Amino acid sequence: MSTLTFALVLVVGLLLVLVAGLVLAGLAYVTYRHPRLEKPLGIAGSFAGVLVAVVVGLVAIVALTT
Repeated sequence: MSTLTFALVLVVGLLLVLVAGLVLAGLAYVTYRHPRLEKPLGIAGSFAGVLVAVVVGLVAIVALTT
């Protein structure tokens, strides 16, 4: 894998983590302000689990292509 491709994968991964963090914070805020929607930690934990799965998949793809 070239250096440019590797740098591009790292930038995309960083943007994915930043956007997911913003979405996670937004979900936690909305569920805190409107508790009848769902328990805040339940939704935040579910989203965090999906985020971890996506990041692990991205790392696996990078590891397999190098």
